[in-house]
Amino acid sequence: MDKSETVTIFLIIVVTAVVLFNQYQIFSVNNMISGKSTGVGVSFFNSGGSSDIADVNVLESKSTAQSISLLFPVEQIATVDDAIAVMLPAGTPEYGDAMGVSFDDPVGSLTKLQRAFPGLQKEMKENHPEAWQRYLNLATKPVGISCEYCCGVGPIGINPDGSSRCGCSHNPAVHSVTMWLMMNTEYTDAEVLREVLKWKTAWFPKNMVTLAYQVATQGAPTAGDAGGASGLDQLGNMVGGC
Repeated sequence: MDKSETVTIFLIIVVTAVVLFNQYQIFSVNNMISGKSTGVGVSFFNSGGSSDIADVNVLESKSTAQSISLLFPVEQIATVDDAIAVMLPAGTPEYGDAMGVSFDDPVGSLTKLQRAFPGLQKEMKENHPEAWQRYLNLATKPVGISCEYCCGVGPIGINPDGSSRCGCSHNPAVHSVTMWLMMNTEYTDAEVLREVLKWKTAWFPKNMVTLAYQVATQGAPTAGDAGGASGLDQLGNMVGGC
């Protein structure tokens, strides 16, 4: 075997090893969400998200309310029932099977996502530095990636270094969603944020539906509105423990 053949074989081995290592890392991150121990196999989800909001610049948002107006069809909201239909998620999102979460199980999903936060953060910081900077750039803006309604931290849930500003379960959970989607999909910041706000609505339904109604109608819902306060009464203030 001549020298050129030896070099070629060596390069093939190196490339193969790098590919296998990357697949193993992806599988490990997915298992942080699902609660499984890392084993043999690869589970990778990839999607381009929803093109209708792909080009929205959410970095300009100054509040959760403004993010809702940018990312949800608030023009369809005239009543509280409309706001519920627009905001409250149901079923399993397209990435749900890969993450092991579902809007139909908000409490179980909350537990998984909360527990996944430290591992996802470590994985992102150490092995995905560009994604980490992208995450910090979005999550340190007042766009609504926070628990907000249970702890009073406002629309920003992390400090500039990425540490959580609150010790509740909801704050690390919304950040787990953010980090996982940035590492495992081709979602834009707008698409990532919309999914985060869906989960935030699943866990704080009354607050988020009320906010969407106020954004759409410039007023607070009352019992006199069609589907007004009575519709809100059917929603919980908070799902899952703080």
